[in-house]
Amino acid sequence: MKERLSAFGYMLGRNIKVYFKDKLTFVFSLMTPLILVVLFLLFLRGVYEDSLVNSIPKGFELSKKMINAFTGSWLFSSIMTTSCITVAFCSNMRIDDKLKKTLRGFEIAPIDRFSLSLSYTVSNFITTLLICTIVLIISFIYLAIVGWYLSFGDVMLIILDMLLTVTMGSLFISLVGRVINSQGALSGVCTLVSSMYGFLCGAYMPISSMGKGIQNFVGFIPGTYSTVIFRQAYMNGILDEMKSKGIPSQAVDAIGKGFDCEYYFFDHKVAPWVLFVVVIVTIIVLLATYMALNLKLRHKKTQPTV
Repeated sequence: MKERLSAFGYMLGRNIKVYFKDKLTFVFSLMTPLILVVLFLLFLRGVYEDSLVNSIPKGFELSKKMINAFTGSWLFSSIMTTSCITVAFCSNMRIDDKLKKTLRGFEIAPIDRFSLSLSYTVSNFITTLLICTIVLIISFIYLAIVGWYLSFGDVMLIILDMLLTVTMGSLFISLVGRVINSQGALSGVCTLVSSMYGFLCGAYMPISSMGKGIQNFVGFIPGTYSTVIFRQAYMNGILDEMKSKGIPSQAVDAIGKGFDCEYYFFDHKVAPWVLFVVVIVTIIVLLATYMALNLKLRHKKTQPTV
């Protein structure tokens, strides 16, 4: 047991050091959130501002502070939900070691297979969480400048959802990484995940603006539910502020629905607690699959994978 813990600790530290030592990998990990920020500031902010203003009933107006807070909250809820998954793909050291044949050396070394695999997953979780925390801090700084309407409970909810989504992403890439055997396959998977995941989970455009069939389809994607949690945590405060300024509740509720603060699965509204249940159950299923696969390989030290 002591040897296994020692090997796990060594590999965990090694994976984290190697990741942060490679400056290019670190930069690429931050690329997705940075691209979204640039796209928002240059092209999309005006679109969302116009959509929000046009949704306000005649006779009512929103201050510039409230408009900036609303669009900023929508932006960073999108960035957080994509970063927790896409960064996990970019920061997975197991795939990198596998492609460089470094993993083969570790697998024939006197290191327990389970400890080796677990070290990659935990290091992936830690590095992804660190980068997502940087993005989270940036979001808080931005909202503090343009308009802060988050409560302490909202902040805690955002952090909790970040932890859950990063866990889900790390486990998912740990399973997907087993079938990636070439740089081309890795690039293809990363491109597919970065583009399709952001679209399907509602990060790039509101789910409510999609066709009915797609709205129902994305209900089978667990990331959709973590997206809605981020939306609610970031935006409920500003929506409540709109109501306190006298804007009719029906209009504010319609705005919230239009910007995915609510989600309807086959026309049935999904309660906030159900959102968490779906994410947690997904993590449990991924974890059970991960444990089952690794326990089978635990004693296979003489047959390294490619």
